[in-house]
Amino acid sequence: MNPFRLIRSRFRSWFESRLPLSDSMTLTQRNVYILPTRAGFMLGLTLLVLLVASINYQLNLGYLLTFMLAGAAVVGMHVGHGTLRGITMQLVAPNDHFALTMANFSVKISHTANSTRHSIGMAVLESKHWTWVDIAPQGSDSLELGFTPPKRGRQRIPTLTAETRFPMGTFRVWTVWRPKSEITVYPAPEAHAPPLPAGEPRAGKGLANRAQNAGEFDGVRAYKRGDPLKLVVWKKAAKAFASGSGELVSRDTQQAQRYELWLDFAQCGG
Repeated sequence: MNPFRLIRSRFRSWFESRLPLSDSMTLTQRNVYILPTRAGFMLGLTLLVLLVASINYQLNLGYLLTFMLAGAAVVGMHVGHGTLRGITMQLVAPNDHFALTMANFSVKISHTANSTRHSIGMAVLESKHWTWVDIAPQGSDSLELGFTPPKRGRQRIPTLTAETRFPMGTFRVWTVWRPKSEITVYPAPEAHAPPLPAGEPRAGKGLANRAQNAGEFDGVRAYKRGDPLKLVVWKKAAKAFASGSGELVSRDTQQAQRYELWLDFAQCGG
């Protein structure tokens, strides 16, 4: 494994372990981070070259251009940081899913400021699938995110990240969020699964015992002309006549035989 990737992976695990688990997060100066982008570093290098050239050649217009660009970059840094600062992110409780399918969930973003928040993106950490939104003054909006669960069972929503590069793209402002909610991932049903094998016949003692205990017989069918009177379920017939339907039912002797099918989990391949 690449040593740089190994160090980065360990640093990420350490950093995420220090984040609190919460389904709602309000961004402040403590949890919003900012660093120059590649375009920002190139702008800084350009400003340095302009400043050196202006000093060497005593160019007043060069000084003016250099400090105007530097001032615009500083203002852009402040505006970008303010775009994320103050918003509240709230996770909408996700539904359970099957394995090997995309698990989708929603995040509601809102703020109470009187300014529009532009170009706010959110994605699963280390994912390249971003969803972007603009939020109106004192408004809210929802983002749809998704991930493929790596395993079955009960597991947490993965770590999320939100960022913006508004207005100039020279600074990346981002945050990292660990939701507390969990989802249950069930085994994926097999497509075009073959039918279950036929069960082995067993004696109908189980049905007879239940008929004696409950006072009713489970295996019944509609009465057919010519059925012997001993097969008529008179208790159900009395209820039918009392309700006005007058329908008779007979015991189904074919259902009196009980079938059993045992499945061995170790042989199911899952």
